[in-house]
Amino acid sequence: MAPNKFISTVVLLPLSKLYGAGVYLRNLMFRWGVLRQREFDVPVIVVGNIAVGGTGKTPHTEFVIDALRYRYRIGVISRGYKRKTKGFVLASRRSTPADIGDEPYQIFQKYGDTLRLAVCEDRCAGIDELLKIEPGINLIVLDDAFQHRYVKPTVSIVLTEFNRPFFMDNLLPLGRLREPASAIDRADMVVVTKCPDQLKPIEYRIFKKNLDLFPCQNLYFSRYSYGKLIPLYPDTAEHTPTLDYLTEDDTVMAISGIANPKPFVKYLSRYRAPVKLTVFPDHHNFTRRDIEAIAKRYDELRGDRKIIITTEKDAVRLSTNPYFPHRLKPVIFYLPITVEMDAQSSASFTEDLVKTLRLGKINS
Repeated sequence: MAPNKFISTVVLLPLSKLYGAGVYLRNLMFRWGVLRQREFDVPVIVVGNIAVGGTGKTPHTEFVIDALRYRYRIGVISRGYKRKTKGFVLASRRSTPADIGDEPYQIFQKYGDTLRLAVCEDRCAGIDELLKIEPGINLIVLDDAFQHRYVKPTVSIVLTEFNRPFFMDNLLPLGRLREPASAIDRADMVVVTKCPDQLKPIEYRIFKKNLDLFPCQNLYFSRYSYGKLIPLYPDTAEHTPTLDYLTEDDTVMAISGIANPKPFVKYLSRYRAPVKLTVFPDHHNFTRRDIEAIAKRYDELRGDRKIIITTEKDAVRLSTNPYFPHRLKPVIFYLPITVEMDAQSSASFTEDLVKTLRLGKINS
């Protein structure tokens, strides 16, 4: 073990143990009924994870919405991370990422009036208020709420990354886990996300063995599918290039402010044009100085054609940024993503989800 890593472990391990004791006590209080869970008259789906950040909660929330939106009138509630408002806020056409957060804004821009979306730190209060506004809602989807145990879910969907599975991690702050790995016992459906295009039989077996799920828990594998480039500012774009159209003499400037940009960069690197990456923290609020730095770096790039490509989540914040220069608007595009279930999972995921919703929660 490297000296720096050894020192970090010595310092962080006691803090991790202390954090774990607090989480254990909290979960025990829910189990004993000291802290009470509420059940609602409508079914509730929770999409979440055990580790912090980067497992793909929002794309998988959208996948659930797509699977069920023609069967149910859906209400979506999120915390609205890094928004500048407090309490319950109902999304509307006038909402901005600052009002409701970038990920809820992304969901609302996609689905609009086909669902009702709100943000609220207190999910119970949020459900009550949303059902009061829209009594016709007959399904609630909670984004990133696996640890918000005051709501008793009908179905809990827990995500874990293929390259960073929770069973190989440690509790905060030594690792990235919000809860011990044993918290997976509360899940009804477990999805291994961001899988490679072709999974080997041994990889299926490794995950099934290490996850060690109950027979009543279902396991699925998913991957990202990237769409065609979309202009961030459609009114200014003269044409939209395709990635395979670019050559070695062109340059792509990639901008990422997400928890794990590796899949995004790996996908862009498949093509011939060299990629110059500029990384910001997850949910980053782009300041005037950030935008000026982006413009400066773009001007310094070489290439016959130079374009900027950003992620779908970053596009939400950049498209509403007042400092983004007009001269760069024709050359910036974002790469949309959707979730695809592995061939062994695609036929059963929606069927299993609907079945579990009808039967009620399997695990207590």
